[in-house]
Amino acid sequence: MKRLTQKLLSLLALLSVEIVVLWVTFFGCLLLFLFMANEVFVQRDTALDEALFRFAYRHTSPRNTQLMIGISFFASAEYLMVVPPLVVLVFSFFKGLRWLALKVLLISMSSAILNQLMKRYFERPRPEFAMLEQSGLSFPSGHAMIGSAFYGVLIYVVWRTVRHTLWRWLLTLLLTLLILLIGYSRIYLKVHYATDVLAGYAMGILWLILSLYFMRRLEKVFVKKVEQEQA
Repeated sequence: MKRLTQKLLSLLALLSVEIVVLWVTFFGCLLLFLFMANEVFVQRDTALDEALFRFAYRHTSPRNTQLMIGISFFASAEYLMVVPPLVVLVFSFFKGLRWLALKVLLISMSSAILNQLMKRYFERPRPEFAMLEQSGLSFPSGHAMIGSAFYGVLIYVVWRTVRHTLWRWLLTLLLTLLILLIGYSRIYLKVHYATDVLAGYAMGILWLILSLYFMRRLEKVFVKKVEQEQA
């Protein structure tokens, strides 16, 4: 009985930590987005953008430029139109991953739609000195926002399905590094300001947390309904 009580207390402590981390992340991202929007559209402060452009310029070379173009591709429209459906197709072959597959698809698609709506609302032009020709508006960065939502939900899948601790952490670190490099590549290529990228990260993670929360609630309602019908 004592051992069972200790296990229950450990589980409650773990759940409490998880809830605290989620709330801190949620409000941290919300404050970051509001701060970035204030800096860009109210204060008109370009210090951060200029500092990151100077940092990227010091590391500019033909080799690095090709590398950044390659990294940027992993959150491009062409890539995200193909890969999430492929992930869903692969997951659909495994019974335990089908609901997770739906989450991947819905979060990826909805984050892309939300990003376009937000860009039309803020209407910030892209940098005029971009290294690549890019259409569309700038705030928030679509690569940062949609990329963080897509790879973020993959991190969620990893933590739900990968049991081996080493592989779980390794995959999480690799996906997190990819998210960060994608954002930096947009600054390096001068197709986005740093404030666009940070706002994109913030909104992508916000949307990911909200989507997972509401989909989990729907999942519980659906399971309860099925259990009532089978009773």
